[in-house]
Amino acid sequence: MLSKYKKLKKPFLIAEIGINHNGSLKLAKKLIDVAAKCKFDAVKFQKRDLDVCIPENQKSIMRETPWGVMTYLEYKKKIEFSIPQYKQIDKYCKKKNILWFASSWDLNSQKTMRRFKFKYNKVASAMITNTKLLELISKEKKTTLISTGMCNYSDIKKAVKIFRKNKCKFILMHCVSTYPCKEEHLNLRMIEKLKKDFKCTVGYSGHEKIVSPTIVAYMLGAEYLERHITLDRAMWGTDQAASLSENGIKNLSDIVNKIP
Repeated sequence: MLSKYKKLKKPFLIAEIGINHNGSLKLAKKLIDVAAKCKFDAVKFQKRDLDVCIPENQKSIMRETPWGVMTYLEYKKKIEFSIPQYKQIDKYCKKKNILWFASSWDLNSQKTMRRFKFKYNKVASAMITNTKLLELISKEKKTTLISTGMCNYSDIKKAVKIFRKNKCKFILMHCVSTYPCKEEHLNLRMIEKLKKDFKCTVGYSGHEKIVSPTIVAYMLGAEYLERHITLDRAMWGTDQAASLSENGIKNLSDIVNKIP
């Protein structure tokens, strides 16, 4: 048993900022500061072409927001960073010496974000069944993290087949897409199954409220660990409650960075 633990190596830590910046560059930079301070390897954002990603029947639905009552489309525009804003993010991450990349939710966004020359690509759970997007991403030949939270096992097999056909390195990220996710629903043993069945590198993208299951995921073989990050779990936003605040992020980093 001891020899097994000697083989452990430090995982790659990803702070998923996602849309927790609420459209504020100032807030995004604060989140980058937290990730860099806590020795995370990368921060991740999201990019959408809203005209493509939002169904027509949802665009005009009225919603209460911190900016007042507005349509769902108007709200999403408030929190969607533009390319000029991402250029500022790119510059700031370089200043902080931390990698950044983004998960694109449509073909247009994937093509648009190529200008930043990311080291990694990311397939969001909701996009794993979008075969056209998988084909586009895999043909870029960049190491790609593939979240598996919103699909069945046959969908994972299809995604793996596409990436192997195009000879693109990938990491399967075990994920349960409940925000936040109850501990009894995490199914962490899937990490071992994914590694055994697909003979590939496996990671974990967690949405639980606490740190300990992420540590368990690491001990089960997850080499990439991704957690949503927030300044305040009570803040406005759909992902804030499923995120870790600075204390949680620091706790996770402190534990895994003790690995010799």
